[in-house]
Amino acid sequence: MCIFCKIVEGEIPSNKILENDEFIAFHDLYPKAPIHILVIPKQHVDCFQDVSAQTMAAMTPFIQELATLTGIDKSGYRLIVNNGDDGGQEVHHLHFHVLGGAKLPFGHLVDEPHKSL
Repeated sequence: MCIFCKIVEGEIPSNKILENDEFIAFHDLYPKAPIHILVIPKQHVDCFQDVSAQTMAAMTPFIQELATLTGIDKSGYRLIVNNGDDGGQEVHHLHFHVLGGAKLPFGHLVDEPHKSL
């Protein structure tokens, strides 16, 4: 069972912000912005490539509600999903990063520049 499934099952605590029957939103342990929240489906989906259109359709209003709840709906926010190992996905359970609370530079998530890119 992956770490996010353990959070869904209540085996690992999380700082939840919003939850419904299908999704959970909680603070990232290693924030990259003043507001950095992870949004996951409760049902295990490995990655974005495997997610159904129905799940994405239901996740959209959930993320919009989260943005309103955290006060970043008007100022703006960034949604990031890493897909697969080469895409930087570290936990193989679909999750969206919601970042906001400040003007976010484009390359702020890169630890070091890649000259070959």
